[in-house]
Amino acid sequence: MKVTLATLAAIAPFVIGAAAQASGSGATTRYWDCCKPSPWAVDDNLAYGWAAVRINGQTESDWCCACYELTFTSGPVNGKKMIVQATNTGGDLGENHFDIAVSADARRRCRHFQRLHRPVGIAPNGWGERYGGISNGADCDSFPEKLKPGCKWRFDWFGGADNPTVTFQQVQCPAEIVEKSGCQRNGI
Repeated sequence: MKVTLATLAAIAPFVIGAAAQASGSGATTRYWDCCKPSPWAVDDNLAYGWAAVRINGQTESDWCCACYELTFTSGPVNGKKMIVQATNTGGDLGENHFDIAVSADARRRCRHFQRLHRPVGIAPNGWGERYGGISNGADCDSFPEKLKPGCKWRFDWFGGADNPTVTFQQVQCPAEIVEKSGCQRNGI
């Protein structure tokens, strides 16, 4: 079969685009974002959510709203997968770093939210350590209703994992994530 120069020129953007998709190994951490929905379990081995992201060799314009399938390679989530959408970044992130948005780390990011709820009985340190949040699922009961699903997800599906390592690959965003975030890239 002969392939003409015109055919090669027509398919080149697709081949180059496929080769440019991000993949590799990296690290995770957790952070709290009061404005994002909680991550959720699709089943026992797959979850969806959001993350602040930094990918080696790329810029924000490359990863903003892109989705990545993370395969956890350590800790209690070893072998599980999570698809996250990049909705944030940060200067404190390392290379190939996914900072997963989880509401069980509420004290770090939501002091203003916590102050608003003191009149309903939340103690100033009732949401755990500044970095890391609470340390067990029973403490989720002290959270306002809006924050409980993410907190429970951290200790149920995520097994209370503490910064597990991952392998990752860029994937098409699931419709369920795009529907909640309202953010969608053209193509993958």
